[in-house]
This record gives sequence, C-alpha cells and structure tokens, in this order.
Amino acid sequence: QVRLVESGGGLVQPGGSLRLSCAASGRIFSINDMGWYRQAPGKQRELVATITNGGTTNYADSVKGRFTISRDNTKNTVWLQMNSLKPEDTAVYYCNADLIADGRYRRSDWGQGTQVTVSS
Repeated sequence: QVRLVESGGGLVQPGGSLRLSCAASGRIFSINDMGWYRQAPGKQRELVATITNGGTTNYADSVKGRFTISRDNTKNTVWLQMNSLKPEDTAVYYCNADLIADGRYRRSDWGQGTQVTVSS
C-alpha cells in the first residue's frame, strides 16, 4: 500500500505564509511527476502546481509568483511554499504522484488532505 500524507495547513491571515509537506510511504520504486491540488467547498478539485522528477515546475495562473513547489527525491517528499496568501486560497490541499509501486506504474490515491484557511 502506498500512502501520501499531507501536513502543514492551518489558519493564517491574508498576506501570511504556510509551508505544506507531503510524504509518500510504502514500497515505492520510483516517482515521476508530483503535484499539489486544492478543493474549495462547492468547487471541483483544481491543479495548483506540478514538478517533474527533473525539477521542471508549472503553476496555475492564480498562484504564480506566490507559491513554490519543491521535492526531495531521496525522501519521496514534496513541499508547497505559499506566500502572500489570499482568502481565495482557502481550500483543502492534496498532493498526488505518478509512481511505480509493486511493479506497476500508476497514479497515487488521494490522501486526507490538509486544510488551509486564509482569514482575518
């Protein structure tokens, strides 16, 4: 079984910062792309940022210049540094990965997510 556990969310005022962490555990052979997603109440889950195994990053227009995604391939961990947070960033944040586990290439299951609330 492969599990991705998100952490680091919380309540922060507008303009503040948070750093989210996602750690993958289990019998993982390798990880290709990793990404962060978010889902606000009543809305579909949306892609926030992705990073390839080579370090190439992509961001949603709404977070460019404010969020930074990074990874440590030796620890199967991906982070999301969030600066200049806005109320519109309020959502449950999830990570996901394309990986090889148990001899099969697949997309990871969704974890529990971590709640980010931006409010004064």
